[in-house]
Amino acid sequence: MHESTLEERAKVKRALGNISPQLLLIIILTTMVISLSLSSPFFLTWSNLRNIFDHSSLYIILAIGMTFVISSGGIDLSVGGVAALSGVCMAVAMKSGLGVGAAIAVGLLAGGMIGAANGAVISRLKINPFIVTLGFMSVSRGLALIITGGIPIYGFPRAFTWFGSGHVGPLNPPMLIAAFIAAAAALALNRTRFGYYTLALGGNEEALRRSGVSTRFFKTAVYILCGTTAALCGLIVTSRLNTAEPLAGWMLEMDSIAAVVLGGTSMKGGRGSITGTVIACLLLGVLRNGLVILSIPAYYQQLLIGIIILTAVVFAEVRPRKALVI
Repeated sequence: MHESTLEERAKVKRALGNISPQLLLIIILTTMVISLSLSSPFFLTWSNLRNIFDHSSLYIILAIGMTFVISSGGIDLSVGGVAALSGVCMAVAMKSGLGVGAAIAVGLLAGGMIGAANGAVISRLKINPFIVTLGFMSVSRGLALIITGGIPIYGFPRAFTWFGSGHVGPLNPPMLIAAFIAAAAALALNRTRFGYYTLALGGNEEALRRSGVSTRFFKTAVYILCGTTAALCGLIVTSRLNTAEPLAGWMLEMDSIAAVVLGGTSMKGGRGSITGTVIACLLLGVLRNGLVILSIPAYYQQLLIGIIILTAVVFAEVRPRKALVI
């Protein structure tokens, strides 16, 4: 009797270990959608769903860049500051007379340069990425405040604000940008040499280096990608608000890291999932929207979201270990 009970428990543990984080997220997301649709007749309206997709798009774009960084065994805490700095650079460029396309290029270049600086310091000087990116977070914020003098810049051409508040049929531009980046990133991570090397950096960097691959180059490239996606978020935030705010993007890095880990990417590196990241961003978007619909006060919303994220992340990290213990 005792042996049969142990065997049954072992089977349950193996079954739980075989459930992918992505499948678990889909189950949770489906449950939330059904519950909220029963709680409010407004939840499943297209205007509300479009609002969820529109706001989730920002986090999808940012979290995809973070997925590559964390998969490589690193972390980037500077993305919120980079988003703010990139938006400010675009605003200053337009106010100085540059066209919309050139101004956007300036902002994307600024984000890529911060990413390159992050990657160069981390890969060449072998300094912990947490410390390096924390420092560049302050550098980015400081530059944004110095450039603007702490005063937001507003009033941009319609061609620029279209990226945040325009329409392409029933969809908004951020949705299309996020969909394109997600598809390209999934292909890159799972089907290209860049993706294989990114995962190998997180799995065993020394073995990759000894195989003749320039680990410095690819690690720097990963941070450039993350800086560029952060700059794209700066474009969306600035164009959506029609204002370049030097303090924009506050806490974006925490939300993106949470989404990446929820999606099944290991904080130790070596394993990443673009699909999981996208689903996790949608789940967090539905959660925030549902709390608003249910009229939960804002100060309770942040607390509840934090508890749910912490619980889910702990479960995602502990579950694989328990699955190995039978």
